[in-house]
Order: sequence, then C-alpha cells, then structure tokens
Amino acid sequence: MNDDALLAALGERITSLAPELIEIRRDLHAHPELSREETRTTQSVARRLDSAGVAVRLLPGTGVLADLGAAEPVHRIALRADMDALPVRERSGLEFGSRTEGVCHACGHDVHTAALVGAVLALHEVEDALADRGIAVRAVFQAAEEVMPGGALDAITAGALEGVDSVFAVHCDPSIDVGQVGLREGALTAAADQVHITLHGRGGHTSRPQLTEDLVFALAKVITDVPAVLGRRLDPRTGAALVWGSVQAGRVANVIPSSGECRGTLRMLDAESWHTVGPLLEEIVHGVVQPYGVKAQVERVKGVPPVVNTADGISALRRGALAGRLTPVPTAQSLGGEDFAWYLDHAAGAMARLGTRTPGGPTYDLHQGDLVVDERAIALGARLLATAAVVRGLDARRQAPKEES
Repeated sequence: MNDDALLAALGERITSLAPELIEIRRDLHAHPELSREETRTTQSVARRLDSAGVAVRLLPGTGVLADLGAAEPVHRIALRADMDALPVRERSGLEFGSRTEGVCHACGHDVHTAALVGAVLALHEVEDALADRGIAVRAVFQAAEEVMPGGALDAITAGALEGVDSVFAVHCDPSIDVGQVGLREGALTAAADQVHITLHGRGGHTSRPQLTEDLVFALAKVITDVPAVLGRRLDPRTGAALVWGSVQAGRVANVIPSSGECRGTLRMLDAESWHTVGPLLEEIVHGVVQPYGVKAQVERVKGVPPVVNTADGISALRRGALAGRLTPVPTAQSLGGEDFAWYLDHAAGAMARLGTRTPGGPTYDLHQGDLVVDERAIALGARLLATAAVVRGLDARRQAPKEES
C-alpha cells in the first residue's frame, strides 16, 4: 500500500464508521459527566476500542490512552480529545439531550471524543502499514479540560506524552461551517485564569451606611473599576480582559452584609504579561477598596497559557484537511482558554477549529445550553485527526537520517 492508498483507506474506513460515530456521540451527549467524573465516558471509550483489538490503558481517575503502530517508531504522534461536560442546563430540545439535570455537553467535547474514537478505529485498520513506516499514534482521551489548570497536566504526569514527538487536537467551532477547518499558525487561544475576590467589612442597617463599611458599594466598585484600571496599567497589546461571571453579597434589601464576593476570569493574549500580572491585580484591588474601609482577599488560580501552533503542526493539519476533503480557512486568535496548551509545552503540534455550523443555519455559541452541532462534523473531525497524524509521520520518516549500509 503506497502513501496515497493509505490515506484513501483511512478516509473510506471513517466514511463507513460515520453512522456509528454519530451514535457514540449521541450516547455521550445524553450522559454528560463533569470534570474528573467521566467514569461512564471512560468505560464506553475503553470498551469500544478494546472490542476492536486496540491496546488501551486507563489513566488514573478517568481517561484513556490507546497506542497504535510501530513499537519503536521513527515518530510518535499523539491525538487528544477532552471528555468532560459543563454544569450548564441543556436547552437544545434534541431528542438525545442530556439526561443529567444541570449538566450538558455545551462545548462539544462529546464530538471531540467520538471523532477520536473514529480516528483510532480507522488507524487500527491500517496499523501494519503504520508500523512498516515507523509511525506510532497515541490517542489521549483526557479528563477535566473545563477546570483550571486543566486535566492535561494530570494526563501528562501519568505519561501521556512519553515518547511523543507531535500532538494534535480539534475543537468545535460553531462559527465555522461544517466541512471547513480553521487553521492559524502561532497563538490560537489566550492565557486564562480564574479570579475570586472576597470582601469583608462591618455590616449594618442600610439606613445608616455611615456607621458601616459599605461592602456592597465597595464590591460594585471592584466589579467596575478593577477591569478599568487593569486596562490602563497593562500594555493594550496584552489584550487583557477581566470579566465577571458570579457576584454575591447579602440576601435582603435593608441589610448591608459583612461579606461578599465576585468570581470571574482574567484572559490575556500575551503569555509574558500573564506570568507577571498577579502582583498588579492585588495592588489594584486593594487600592479600589481602600476608601471604603473593607478588607479584600484576592485569589487567582493560574490557569492555562495560550495554545501556540507550530508551523510544522499547521502544515500537517492543512495537508491532512485537504486529504480528508475539508477546506482549510483562516481563523483568528481568541480569548478562550484551552489546556491543550500544556501538551505544546512538551511536543510540537497544533489545534484546529472544526466547523460545526450547518451552512445557512444559525450560529450558536459555546458554553450555552442551546448549542447544536451539525453531526457531519464528527466523521470529518475523525478524518482530519487520522490523516494529519499519518501526514506528520510520513514527513518525519522522510526527514529521518538514513542508516548507513
């Protein structure tokens, strides 16, 4: 089997798997599991791969690794999918919607998982051809992408990247049409942290604010002024954005509470500033609340660095997309955070944005309960992952030094 025939065989196998991959995705979608609770998902993936004869091993807690191809490869490529869902109520109206109240796959990780299952099953069919070319592939089904600093670190600690030279992943993008794949060399996502600010002060009656430390007013100033001051103290080119997702203080209208809090995320395009922003954030918060006499506690959970795609990685994805009958399109850097970035600290590679919008249909948003994806994207994602892995492996084989006779 020549190289072109190998890529064609992968495409044909994934096409034949497409109906099953949709069923796998629908089963996962109906049974979403939160970060580090992906027990059923882990078992489902491991059982399907094991039934096909793929060598699998379970990661500590939840997650699966599967190895294919050469035992002593010229190049080993890792393909990663995340498995966890979000604490969001589903509002899609799909007949296979979430059966778990308050939890749903609002970020497309069910699509990522099903696509990687398809890629592994197809690659297993041509495993002898991979071994003959010195190519090995490791599938990483990873837990807990949605919590910072991310389950990628757990998988890496457990050996997911041992012996790995390149790593690839896809992420659903509901702003891109199905059949297209968004590619960008360099930074694709942003650094992202969680920020939790707690205020404490002397409460009292709302009729006598002068006898209290008006905590709610101070909290309102934190919410509005801290992002504003941060934007003036940082170079605008960092693209810093501090956005609140949760605010809580008090329970009744006529009582000034003695404590309150706000939680949000701090995102930055620039990794260098991300490493040094902590003391500045502390300084700004304490400066904002000082006139009101309240005490502030600032907790910053350092999250993930930006995903930075390498030139070789994007080249492999582009050629894999074309071989897999997808259309590469340019895409912009976003302020989203992705723990796939941790893999790229250890191996070269790239993440692609997988189009999931039905052409002419509505544009949904991630992390929303009404998310609907065009399910044709599942097989296309499988094809992209499988073909990109083979293309990268073939490149490495050609670039490897020739043994002297």
